[in-house]
Amino acid sequence: MSLITEVSGTTDRTAETSTPINEVLAERWSPRSFDASVPLDERQLTAALEAARWAPSAANSQPSRFIVARRGSRAFDSIVANLRGFNTVWAVAAGALVAGVAEVRDAEGVRRPWAKYDLGQAMAQFSMQAHHDGLHVHQMGGFDAEGLRTAFSFDERFEPVSVAAVGTLASPDALPDSLREREVAPRTRLPLSELVLVSE
Repeated sequence: MSLITEVSGTTDRTAETSTPINEVLAERWSPRSFDASVPLDERQLTAALEAARWAPSAANSQPSRFIVARRGSRAFDSIVANLRGFNTVWAVAAGALVAGVAEVRDAEGVRRPWAKYDLGQAMAQFSMQAHHDGLHVHQMGGFDAEGLRTAFSFDERFEPVSVAAVGTLASPDALPDSLREREVAPRTRLPLSELVLVSE
């Protein structure tokens, strides 16, 4: 039994795939239970941000920006204040909250149509590197984007797109019942046959 299995209280979190895939991809998942007693490893956090920095982007425009808010900081509290729904219950135990911000227009005001897509790739690489190094990441859409824009004084060039909780995995026992059920539920995905529209 792996450490992840022991801590998460589940039988297995590895994805069931039609053919073998990279181990990090197969084992990555999005927990809600983080151990607030464990300090975030700064080297691991920096490695995840470096992985995000080296993500591909359209014409190498590099539109991804990040607010890195460690637990206990004013920036962390500002992000928590703008979370919505159940995210306000569990995300406060994460070692850090990382807001993904897309530069949707360049310095001359020209629209960057692929900026959000590129930020998504950067956050995916952030998540994979973090998991590789033993951290866990849970990305969220449940937050007030305009609230974050105000809190961090963004102009219209920048658009908050996501918030990711990152930290050390904890037992699901500390979560409320409804969230604990989600934490230990089997991972599911649509079959590949429903995702591939054309394959010749």
